[in-house]
Amino acid sequence: MSQDFNHNSEIIAESPYDADAELKQQKTLEQEDCVHVGLRVRDMRIERGLTIRALAERCQLSANTLSLIENEKTYPNVNTLQLLARGLKVHISTFFICEKPKQSVVYQKRGERAIIRFSNGKLENLGDGLPRLGAEPILVTLDKSSEIPQDVSHVGREFIYCLDGNVACVIAGKAYELSTGDSLLFDASISHHWENARANSSKLLILFCTADAEDKPTEKHLGSF
Repeated sequence: MSQDFNHNSEIIAESPYDADAELKQQKTLEQEDCVHVGLRVRDMRIERGLTIRALAERCQLSANTLSLIENEKTYPNVNTLQLLARGLKVHISTFFICEKPKQSVVYQKRGERAIIRFSNGKLENLGDGLPRLGAEPILVTLDKSSEIPQDVSHVGREFIYCLDGNVACVIAGKAYELSTGDSLLFDASISHHWENARANSSKLLILFCTADAEDKPTEKHLGSF
């Protein structure tokens, strides 16, 4: 199932989480009827070829609880969502991405894009509304972090252009330092991650080029932080 970013709402997912704010946002999204967490969990489970029991064991939940969530008989709290995100290996914000009709032209004004915040930065989807097949452009701001993200890999190629600051892209253990104006293109099936050990934030324009509409490079990178 294709997942898209809804530019009408800001999606915030940071660690540690503000439980009250998260639950309030969940209720708001549920009332807007644009997010069905249970159905999204079920689709992601099926995509991974997992049974309810297998995913429940991964998430340290009972099979009955997971079944109730998937059938939208109960709504998961923040702790349960974190367990589900870890079990499915996705960022928790993935559960709150609204579906919207596909477009043939995407025009975005500054300040109108959805912002997904993660532990040491934020991400903006520049292709909101277009199918992912072919290219998926994102704008990433990386803050300084002492923690090294986990390596990820995905289908196709990845292009990075450093708009501002200094950042390292580590590919198969080798660090490629990027400063303002530098670019990098590589086979994204090789394990890699982005990191910023400098004092100032850095801004990157990233283009995921994939021939597999089911591959989700954005979610994989978000899950690495």
